[in-house]
Amino acid sequence: MSTSHGKALRADALRNRRRALDAATALLAEPGGPPKVEAIAERAGMGAGTVVRAFGGKDALMDAAVAELLEPLVLRGRQILERDGGPTALRAFLAELMAFQAAHYAVNDQLAGLDLPATTALRAELVRVVDAMLGEGREQGAIRSDIDPVLVTSLVGETAFTIAKASHGTPELAEAYLEVLMDGLRPRVP
Repeated sequence: MSTSHGKALRADALRNRRRALDAATALLAEPGGPPKVEAIAERAGMGAGTVVRAFGGKDALMDAAVAELLEPLVLRGRQILERDGGPTALRAFLAELMAFQAAHYAVNDQLAGLDLPATTALRAELVRVVDAMLGEGREQGAIRSDIDPVLVTSLVGETAFTIAKASHGTPELAEAYLEVLMDGLRPRVP
């Protein structure tokens, strides 16, 4: 096998990987259970064996597809935190997070039981970003500190997802939620 042939195979393998990843990402946007390898292969115009070889298995493919969706969101959260900090960052990021969740809410239902290390790590990073925003807000005296921070993070995350899912196409509900949430996070006046 010549070097140029090896490079052609590598480029072909990369193309196959990209096609499978794009197909998986598109299918994840559709409601229902996790897409089957055969459906991904059909959408990608490839054989199921080629899809499996490109990633080593379905879980790895799903993990790569979801991670590709989450990475820009994590980066955006870090940028907002760095730019605004505290409650201003929290409100801005939650609005973006909820828009993302509204557009991709079906994905969450499709991941149960899959081994997704990259996705798990990115979700944990999203929690750390929100925790940092809440922490800065507490330090500034703009976010209440009388509630356990872990509970606040959980409350914010779970309700934001629920509202995003319910408000799919209804930004007014998301905006009302953000107003009520931010009001509720303000310290109590004695």
